[in-house]
Amino acid sequence: MGSRLVGTFVLGLGLSLSALSPVWAGETPYPSTYQPLPSSNVLLQNGTVLDGLGGQFSNADLLINNGKISAVGPDLTAPEGTQIIDATGKWITPGIIDIHSHLGVYPAPGVQAHNDGNEVTNPVTAEVWSEHGIWPHDPGFNRARTGGITSLLVLPGSANLFGGRGVVLKNVPSRTVQGMKFPGAPYALKMACGENPKRVYGEKGGPGSRMGNFSGYRKTWIKAVAYRDKWAKYKEALGKAKPEDEKQPSAPDRDLQMETLVGVLDGDIRVNMHCYRADEMAQVIDLSKEFGYKVTTFHHAIEAYKISDLLKENGTCAAMWADWGGFKMEAYDSIRENIPMVHHAGGCAIVHSDSEVGIQRLHQEAAKALADGRKAGLDISKAEAWQWLSSNPAEAMGIGDQTGSLTVGKDADIVLWDGDPFSIRTRAEMVLVDGALLYDQNNQEYQAVSDFELGQPGNGEEK
Repeated sequence: MGSRLVGTFVLGLGLSLSALSPVWAGETPYPSTYQPLPSSNVLLQNGTVLDGLGGQFSNADLLINNGKISAVGPDLTAPEGTQIIDATGKWITPGIIDIHSHLGVYPAPGVQAHNDGNEVTNPVTAEVWSEHGIWPHDPGFNRARTGGITSLLVLPGSANLFGGRGVVLKNVPSRTVQGMKFPGAPYALKMACGENPKRVYGEKGGPGSRMGNFSGYRKTWIKAVAYRDKWAKYKEALGKAKPEDEKQPSAPDRDLQMETLVGVLDGDIRVNMHCYRADEMAQVIDLSKEFGYKVTTFHHAIEAYKISDLLKENGTCAAMWADWGGFKMEAYDSIRENIPMVHHAGGCAIVHSDSEVGIQRLHQEAAKALADGRKAGLDISKAEAWQWLSSNPAEAMGIGDQTGSLTVGKDADIVLWDGDPFSIRTRAEMVLVDGALLYDQNNQEYQAVSDFELGQPGNGEEK
């Protein structure tokens, strides 16, 4: 029997249904082409190690083989040919992971022509993907690396109820965004509550209130559930159909918005929601239960300290600033102890930037939050606080099995600091991604300059 076209499914040609199905989540037509840069085996000796999981070790070594962490402990023996780096008086940590960045979609220089982070044409734009607006030559990526950033989640902005997909990147120089995409990392869905959507769309047909925001979420999720069920019925019917049947099932029309949302409903795409007030976060958690999905992380979460128990109960992280608040009404009730209070209550606390400047010194943001927590009587160690910068965001972003801690077998995404990283005087001395040295403060050959900056004064050329 010859092949016969049925909807979007070809019978008799050996094609699988998944090859022609909607792109719910992980299988993307824009795959990662990232390949680790060449690296050598390295032994960092006699440093203070923060493992990213709450452990601190003095006079410890870290061995890197083939781009992976091979061993951590005292008096390690290195294989022949290993590069030895004396870390005496220095600190070794996992690379910092920023769960909230707009690098590439709001690149430098900050001009209107570069504003690609918000698609402000409809309050629901779940169909857009941040990777399609990322400029990999944004000088901000290189500057973030000098602050120890090895991975980051680049999100759309917060103008819309559903802002679109965010993508996880390795912070490496690349000609294309595909060359930066973290292999195997799940996509994120950016959502926003509160003032931003109602301000942007209040005079564009709505929503113009928090009531309108929630009705917009619910109407959209109802569509997503129906779309998921429609495709499920089609696949079920297709599985029962025989090639000789005269009438074959017809595939539903694809809907890019709904494909992203079904990825969320199936648990493959992680919801990252811009939300400030405690009462709204609590209502959003109820909303997620109504439709059967999970909010992975609330971003900014100025009032997370008020519902830290609720966040813990639902396994939802809070990505927060150390002391940025009070700049609008929903950010008014901010306290400097927000991050340590969420942590102390047993919740998942994360330090994030939302800033091309703040991303360069997230270790200092963590230091401020730690100091404020201690002033309030919260007994939190530096080793525990480093979880806010590495293992917690890694787990929230779905890459915790590959990075975020100094665990044997994980990617060697590592920072060597020239002192205590919780000190205002400390800087990243070396930054390695998959074991490859990508930044060295003492060697200009390892201080990348974006193509856009070449020829600009102050970027390495002789004066």
